[in-house]
Amino acid sequence: MHPATPPSAPPPPPVPSHGPPRRVLVVEDDPTVAEVVTGYLSRAGYTTAHAADGFAALDRAADFRPHLVVLDLMLPGIDGLEVCRRLRRGDGPAVPVVMLTARGEEADRILGLELGADDYVTKPFSPRELVLRIGSVLRRAESAPPAAAPAAVLRAGDLTADPGGRRAGRAGRALSLTSREFDLLVFLMRHPGRVFSREELLHRVWGWEFGDLSTVTVHVRRLREKIEADPAAPRLVTTVWGAGYRFDPVGDEPPPEDGPLLGGGPLS
Repeated sequence: MHPATPPSAPPPPPVPSHGPPRRVLVVEDDPTVAEVVTGYLSRAGYTTAHAADGFAALDRAADFRPHLVVLDLMLPGIDGLEVCRRLRRGDGPAVPVVMLTARGEEADRILGLELGADDYVTKPFSPRELVLRIGSVLRRAESAPPAAAPAAVLRAGDLTADPGGRRAGRAGRALSLTSREFDLLVFLMRHPGRVFSREELLHRVWGWEFGDLSTVTVHVRRLREKIEADPAAPRLVTTVWGAGYRFDPVGDEPPPEDGPLLGGGPLS
């Protein structure tokens, strides 16, 4: 499936020159898509390399040492999800990954994010938008603050989260959270009683300037399944109608009889 933007569309503005050009590895088996994407990236000031299958991508990444990988999900050899897994196995900082996918299923997108992808773009896509997203991901990666002193363990009743050790538990039992679920829990526990919209959570928890808001909905649902006594009637992470989500640190206490109904609509 080809990108949606016609060849005559103007390229994005050049990347600001802070040091040598950033290297981007494009992993895509469709030669037309690969040619368009690498062309746009080159005009935007990036140095590019291309791999057409999963095995070649891993070999090329080792030699090219990219600052970011654009990774198609459907590849010959090994698929993009397995490539992402293997890229995450190495020591040192993880290379940022932007996934390209023709799949519309929510589960596939979420799995890619749980494996560590920093963003995703669904085909057909605008090459100009892709380049802008790549720039956004690189800015986040390169402006990450230096490691600070270990943060204090967060507590809400019998729920705990240790940001330094990246561990969470409830009632003395460890919780098996994905990286994004853990980040969401820590953020909410640090801001008890405050309502955050899905747009705010997308930006403030994961630093995304673009993204599908349903991603937030899915992560909230999965987090509830792991921390709530009854995920169908959540008391810790509650939905505020028309506004967003709120963390209630005393969520185990039953709501008042005349309390407002929470939930429904596009949020769940």
